[in-house]
Amino acid sequence: MSTGKPPQMAYFSASSPLCSLQGSLLTLAVLTLFSLTYFSLNSLRSPLPSSSATTQVSVAKLVRDDNKAAKDGVEEDGLYDIYHSPEVFRLNYAEMERKFKVYIYPDGDPDTFYQTPRKLTGKYASEGYFFQNIRESHFRTENPDQAHLFFIPISCHKMRGKGTSYENMTIIVQNYVQMLISKYPYWNRTLGADHFFVTCHDVGVRATEGLPLLVKNSMRVVCSPSYDVGFIPHKDVALPQVLQPFALPAGGNDLENRTTLGFWAGHRNSKIRVILARIWENDTELDISNNRINRAMGPLLYQKRFYRTKFCICPGGSQVNSARITDSIHYGCVPVILSNYYDLPFNDILDWHKFAVVLKENDVYQLKQILKDIPDADFVTLHKNLVKVQRHYQWNSPPIKFDAFHMVMYELWLRHHVIKY
Repeated sequence: MSTGKPPQMAYFSASSPLCSLQGSLLTLAVLTLFSLTYFSLNSLRSPLPSSSATTQVSVAKLVRDDNKAAKDGVEEDGLYDIYHSPEVFRLNYAEMERKFKVYIYPDGDPDTFYQTPRKLTGKYASEGYFFQNIRESHFRTENPDQAHLFFIPISCHKMRGKGTSYENMTIIVQNYVQMLISKYPYWNRTLGADHFFVTCHDVGVRATEGLPLLVKNSMRVVCSPSYDVGFIPHKDVALPQVLQPFALPAGGNDLENRTTLGFWAGHRNSKIRVILARIWENDTELDISNNRINRAMGPLLYQKRFYRTKFCICPGGSQVNSARITDSIHYGCVPVILSNYYDLPFNDILDWHKFAVVLKENDVYQLKQILKDIPDADFVTLHKNLVKVQRHYQWNSPPIKFDAFHMVMYELWLRHHVIKY
């Protein structure tokens, strides 16, 4: 072999078997590499829902959209002013909208005390609206294994409408809950900690207070959230008592019309109301009436008083709550809370001191001076913030974002995080 020639082992003739084999392998490798590259690149652009990349992109987009919607709902018109932690609320609310699921027990005859509300009008309409809203919302699931919480759909207010005694109400509720416990496995996983029921009328408190298994373990969503009658703030939820439909449109941004310092008219069915009427009934600057305004004097005179008053006095009645609070919010009259031990609706989300005057019952003796000492600039701020919270104390059918139903659901969403099973 001449040293000037290249090594023969580097070249083969086309007819060589070894060359043919090596060429085939090389061709196969190139085709395989090309195919893998093609499909890899194609999968990145593939619109198929089964693609993990697409799923991740879709979820990310959904999260961004929900966060943006929640952000828009919180930030618009300076709404940050009314929340304790606006950013926390925005993020948690968006997560609730995406994930929260509630299972409604299907048991019970709708014609008796279950499944359907008594009515959607009057000062106890909140219970009826919740029953209806939960069914028409996307939070409901038919699959209990997907549920974060379980709704016990029993209406104590409906029992009252049928003339059922308190003793029989307690028995009816007890039998219904025991049936759910024996029929389904879900109560026993947490002893009812992931269950809740809703009642607005104080009859619901009377009907269930004899059932410690229900009251102590499950979440109560009630219109009478008083610390001195067993309400547990970190477990139970304050339901706003709303008198709907409202007789007149919402008030607000009408400061020039509000010339009366303070207003209250109602029945003296509590100690604080008796004191309020006795001290201030004849005052020239506070419009205080011992009884509700007689309708014979003119149509809607009571509601119209809200329009021309700066501060509306809201003393507790037979219970700590009063529909007068949400009336005041709706009509743009800054509410003056005059009730001890009252867990105000959504007060862990909304800063009530930004849109209301919160007093102790003993402050009734200095009420007029307290209100007169509030600077005009502070009153303007309170009034403007009051208009911002109106949507949170309004029921709708179907429900809309940030309304009373969604705020109650948000409260429940927060509480479900502490339940483990």
